[in-house]
Amino acid sequence: MAMPKLAPVPVANEKLRALGILALNGMFDEMDAVGVLRYAVSDVLPDDLAIVSSFGADSAVLLHMVAQVDPSMPVYFLETGKHFAETLEYVETLKRTLGLSNVRAIHPDPKDITRFDPDGTLWQSDPDSCCHIRKTEPLEPITLQFGGWVTGRKRHQTRERGVLPHFELTADDRIKVNPLAYFTDEDVIAYRNEHKLPEHPLYAKGFKSIGCAPCTSAVAEGEDPRAGRWRGKNKKECGIHYDFNGAIAPAMTAAARHTLWKDGAFIADPFTAFSEDVSPSEARYVHVPLAHFLTHRSDYLANPHPLGLLIAPSDKIEAVEDDLARFASIAISFPAYTDGRGYSAARLLAERLKYVGEIRAVGDVLQDQIPHMYRCGFTALVVSHEPSRQALIEKRLPEMALFYQPVGLTEVPAGTRPFLRRAS
Repeated sequence: MAMPKLAPVPVANEKLRALGILALNGMFDEMDAVGVLRYAVSDVLPDDLAIVSSFGADSAVLLHMVAQVDPSMPVYFLETGKHFAETLEYVETLKRTLGLSNVRAIHPDPKDITRFDPDGTLWQSDPDSCCHIRKTEPLEPITLQFGGWVTGRKRHQTRERGVLPHFELTADDRIKVNPLAYFTDEDVIAYRNEHKLPEHPLYAKGFKSIGCAPCTSAVAEGEDPRAGRWRGKNKKECGIHYDFNGAIAPAMTAAARHTLWKDGAFIADPFTAFSEDVSPSEARYVHVPLAHFLTHRSDYLANPHPLGLLIAPSDKIEAVEDDLARFASIAISFPAYTDGRGYSAARLLAERLKYVGEIRAVGDVLQDQIPHMYRCGFTALVVSHEPSRQALIEKRLPEMALFYQPVGLTEVPAGTRPFLRRAS
């Protein structure tokens, strides 16, 4: 079930501003994980902190610390639909053993799964996009409800995490707390043995870092513990983390910074900018210009990845009428100071060609255009103009009392003389 879209709460980081990130990190011994967590819960972000846990190989250690400090802390588990059965069993084992009373599962939006991964194989062809729709996108509205969140990341796991501090500030001024930042694999094992914590059922089989089943394999002796994640692919992280050195992934962006408006909110956009440098057979999550698509039509049709189509005002959409179902999204460009052909293009797609995917407006999208865009069939808008963004958020778009272009078969412009109206 998709998580509801919730209103972001103000960031509660006054304590961080008072102390400064460097001073805050200097307050604790490297191995004082419980002290870091307790101070975060009691002083830095009281009642405003959650933990995201994978319930993987090392998760019991951090969750045991959470149980000591505050067993009612919200613990979010990303139920991607691709986990090992052993991981789902482990969730219940740790809840019962540690007394965690507030474990909540987050599921991907079924509409995103149907749209982008209908056969469940996106992990194989495009793991970044699979992580986006199954992890990053579902988690982001949850993290926006808190001033900070706790992670189980550690410096030793990869070279990129080698400068990880106990406390870090994200791009949207929230705080990530990393109590285990300085723990080694040996430290984790020692802690787990000392407190007799249940071991993940797959750990003894060589799975040292455990994520989704299709993208996780066992590691050999001496290998990096995360070598079994996305083995053979140029991928190290799922995209929900932003490290201190910025080398792993972009910061999870606050909703206020998104430009894609859809279903009443600014949301993360899976599509990125198109580049002719990318092979048509390898392109993914881009809006391909119509002319470029026609030039490389056979390659794009054979491409297994999700694609969009970009329509310019002068383009003849009828040229790709038979291929419209290939595209998950069609973007119609609105250059500044142009005519109204973009509106007509949307109507042609929705009314005559019966296209049922996303129709988005891109370019110079302004608030006085938006009501007519909706009338003509647009379902998404890419808006960078700040006053227009605020008008959408505050639901104060201008009303359209008069119009000259009727939509559908029954709408008649106001003021039209009855004897000039065409019979439907």
